Order: sequence, then structure tokens, then C-alpha cells
Amino acid sequence: MKIHEYQGKDLLKAAGVAVQEGKVVSTPEEAAKAFEQLGCELAVVKAQVHAGGRGKGIAIGPDADRADALAIASGQKPRPDGVARGVQLVRSADEARKAAESLLNKTLITYQTGVDGAKINKMLVAVGHDISRELYLGLAVDRAVQAPVLMASTEGGVEIEEVAQKTPEKIHRETIDVGIGLADFQARKLVKALQLEGPAAKNGQKFFKNFVRFFLDSDCSLAEINPLIVTDAGEVLALDCKLNFDDNAMYRHPDIAALIDPAEEDANEMRAAEHGLSYVQLDGDIACLVNGAGLAMSTMDVIKYHGGEPANFLDVGGGANKDQVLEAFRILLASDKVKAVLVNIFGGIMKCDTIAAALLAAYDEIDFKLPLVVRLEGTNVEQGMKLLEESGRKIITAKGLTDAAQKVVAAAQSS
Repeated sequence: MKIHEYQGKDLLKAAGVAVQEGKVVSTPEEAAKAFEQLGCELAVVKAQVHAGGRGKGIAIGPDADRADALAIASGQKPRPDGVARGVQLVRSADEARKAAESLLNKTLITYQTGVDGAKINKMLVAVGHDISRELYLGLAVDRAVQAPVLMASTEGGVEIEEVAQKTPEKIHRETIDVGIGLADFQARKLVKALQLEGPAAKNGQKFFKNFVRFFLDSDCSLAEINPLIVTDAGEVLALDCKLNFDDNAMYRHPDIAALIDPAEEDANEMRAAEHGLSYVQLDGDIACLVNGAGLAMSTMDVIKYHGGEPANFLDVGGGANKDQVLEAFRILLASDKVKAVLVNIFGGIMKCDTIAAALLAAYDEIDFKLPLVVRLEGTNVEQGMKLLEESGRKIITAKGLTDAAQKVVAAAQSS
């Protein structure tokens, strides 16, 4: 689960992590008023979307060339004068109003959004600071060491992937004991690695410890602050933040779960989640309905191996019933890109004849018109396949995953 920058800063501030002060707005008039309320000489107006690279990204209208906009945002083409960027410095209420006008209801294109972009519905007006240094701080779960790892670098304001590729020695890592958090000696090592001195050293240690504690207590899967700034007065502040949370733990954090922004989520993915389905939209034309994440991944791999392109990842789980199968089909067929559907089910918890009956009932309700390939394996597979073959429906049965993939790829290419 992802949240906006302004929401993340509110959570961090409540956890004792020092952040840049700001106000979220949704109109140009609110942006001007926010500038006045902040009482600062310099402020920044930032588009609030779930994507990185906003400072380099550009806001475009509905008639703009998105491919050209992406090339500009990615640095492949020079940025023309007058093009609105996703992050803008302002020095008056009037400038804040104009900046908000240039962003509101536009589509922000960044190197992370691709040509689809993200619609700007809200903006953050935040206090500008005299920045002495820009640092990087990130925390993620490292599966190799089976623990969270805190990463820090003196190269703030730069994509960490670029730093890792070109100057990996500039990234300092600390493995976190989830029972302890960030130990004092580790905080001191970070201070030294980031070359913090005087008040900044003391403020940095407090920042690091509270940041790690927040990560652990909130069940984060990723927490990134870039840049983490040091001011001339020795303050250590989060100028930007990106927080992702473990979906499976959100039942423990209803306050965080309530922060989800439906406008930033894929409508079909949210619809699937409401029915107990796991769904991810992809770019291909072969829809997949599978039970089990591992089997779903294998199915997509085999489709690609035989020359096809999967249109989605959809896991109906081990106990799929007729209603779930029906909703799954509706979601799959909502895309006009889909040319064929592959159902690949292993009947373990559910028997194959039960699954076949659910498929046939869903088939009749939906009035299926696309080629449908079904491969069943597991308990009562003979009975299940017999039901499908003798049903009179236009269902292509397959024996084995390779056979299924070859048939669905051929069907998609000929439809």
C-alpha cells in the first residue's frame, strides 16, 4: 500500500521524525492562503501523486503529446521554457496560486509514471529551507539477510539506483534487529558515515532512531527520504518521503489503511481485492485466471516462452467459488486488449469437478465470446475435464501447462 508524501510526513511527524512543515491544498486559492499561513519567504509547491521524479517531471494537459512529455521528463529532450514542473519554488502567495494553477487537474509525467502519467488532484505547499547538505536515507526489507536494512548516503537528491550503480561505496548499510531497532552504536556509525557534526550530529541520531522505530511499528515495506536535508542551523529534516506498507499487516493499522487514495489505485485491482482476488494489470493480450501466486507466475512465464504476452496476474486463491470466478472473468474481460483467456487451476483444496462446475456457471452468465483455454490438474481432474468437454460450450481443454500455453497463444494470435 502506498500513500502520498503529505500523509507520510504527518505520520513521521507524529512518530517524532523531523519533517518539512507544509499544508495540503486542492485549489489555487488554498495554495495562496497556505503560503500566507506558513509565514515563510520561500515555499515549494509539490504535486501529490504516487510517483518519484516529480521535480524533473512535467505537468501536461489532455491534448499534449505524452510520449514527447516522457522524453522531456526522462532527460532525453531539453525542457522547453514555460513547461510546468511537478515541484516549483515560489516566493509569494500569488506565485503559489499560479504554480497550483499550472498543476491542478493536469497529468504529471515522470520517468516512473511512463506515458500514462498520474492526474494531479492535490498539492503540498511546504516551507522552503536554507539547505546546507542533501543526504539520502532509505529502509527496506532485505530478503538475503532476512532483516530490514537501513541505507544512507551523502548523495542525496539523486536516484539511489544511480548511486548504487556508479558509486556503490557511497552507500552505508546497517542491518536492523527488529527486536531492538537502531542501536545507539549504529546511529553513531551513521552520523560518521554522513559526516554530521555539532547540532546536526545530535539531531541526526534522534532522527535515525525514530525513523527506524516508525518503520518497524507501522509494518512498512519501504521507507525512503530523499533528500534528507541538513540546514545551516544544524536541523536534520525530511524534505521528501516515500512510504509503502505491507498490505497483509494493514488490519493492525486501520488508521494507515484509511489513507489509501482510490484515485491513485488501479480500479480493477481494487475491485479484485474487494472480492478476495489478487490482481495486477499488465500490457499483454492473454488474460490469466490461476489459483496460487507461484502457479500464476509460472503460467505467465510459459505464455511468454511460447510467444505470447500475459495481460494480467490474477490469483483466485485455493478456495475459489462460483462468485469469485464470475467476478474474475468480469475483471479480465473489462480490458479491450484481451484476445484470449487461459484458466490454469490446480485442484488441491478445491476439487477439479467443483472448479469445472463454477467455470461453466460463470461462462453462461457472462456470455463468453473470446477463446477460452482451460487446464485442470489435481483431485477429480478426470471428472472436471469431462464436464468441460461434454458441456457444449466453446471451451478449449488442454493437457499440461505447455499444451495450454501453446493453445492460448495460437488462439490470441488468430482472434
